[in-house]
Amino acid sequence: MTEDDLLERYGLHPTGGQLDDVRGILAAAMQDGLDADTDLMKLCCIQLFHHGSLDDVLLIWEAKESGWDAHCSIDVQLLCGAGLDATKTFLGAHPSAMAREALEYLTECEEARDFELFSVESQSAEYHRYYGV
Repeated sequence: MTEDDLLERYGLHPTGGQLDDVRGILAAAMQDGLDADTDLMKLCCIQLFHHGSLDDVLLIWEAKESGWDAHCSIDVQLLCGAGLDATKTFLGAHPSAMAREALEYLTECEEARDFELFSVESQSAEYHRYYGV
């Protein structure tokens, strides 16, 4: 599956069972290690961001942290499809070490002003412009 195939198949706003497909594609891409298609992974994360479910936050974090290229390619804002405050609350309440690491990184990025003009709507508009949809 390529980035173009994924975009053509599901657009930026997959729904229902399509989201499970996107999660599966993302999980498979993460397994590719150094050969991972980070553009495909980022698009999967954008699609999950648009769904806005807190249940996807740790999967997106895992994808972001799956390698150096992925870390650089997958925007930290993609963790926050449900909003910055809701994501921080979710991560703060989650018992896993992964959630603590994600919250620490998110907080550092917020302190560095990476979220100064952030809103789910503006971030979404940016991805629509980038992909031309």
